[in-house]
Amino acid sequence: MKLNLPNKLTLARIVLVPVFMVFAALSRYGQPEFDPLCSVLAGVVFGAASLTDYLDGHIARSRHLVSDFGKFTDPLADKMLTTAALIYMTVDGVCSPVVLALVLFREFAVAGVRMLAASRQTVIAANLWGKVKTVIQMVTVLFYYFAAGFAGPTDIFAVSLLTQILCWVVAAVTVVSGVKYLWDNRDCIRP
Repeated sequence: MKLNLPNKLTLARIVLVPVFMVFAALSRYGQPEFDPLCSVLAGVVFGAASLTDYLDGHIARSRHLVSDFGKFTDPLADKMLTTAALIYMTVDGVCSPVVLALVLFREFAVAGVRMLAASRQTVIAANLWGKVKTVIQMVTVLFYYFAAGFAGPTDIFAVSLLTQILCWVVAAVTVVSGVKYLWDNRDCIRP
């Protein structure tokens, strides 16, 4: 199968996930060995990966290159990127494990519905609420890594508090988007 440009951008996002993870792991915010440069680099890589999310969707729609492969891999790439970031933020103590659990529960539920739909030869694209959720997650992650990198160890409380508030906003939007997704696709769940 020949990949079009949007699909190549989506695959680039997937490739950037482990690069982001290396910098996120090395940043160690709130620890004595905190490395602000790694925090900023994690933010840069995450930002570049997030940009591919916008570009692949825009190009696919404007050039009529929407494909089933893209409908499947684009949300998968988003989930890989944002979940990895939220895991590292939880390890850093700025994201509640409850927030992470809510995000994961929603993603498992959506994946289950997509699998059921696929078994019926139906591909379900992301809806508006899912896109809003992804944008808010991405903004939260970008805020955290750039704020941590530029504020440094002197403003840990302020960066942590603002990030925690943003994470709870992520949780709320995640729950709303999950409920909406399940409701909109309830026919796929019925036996």
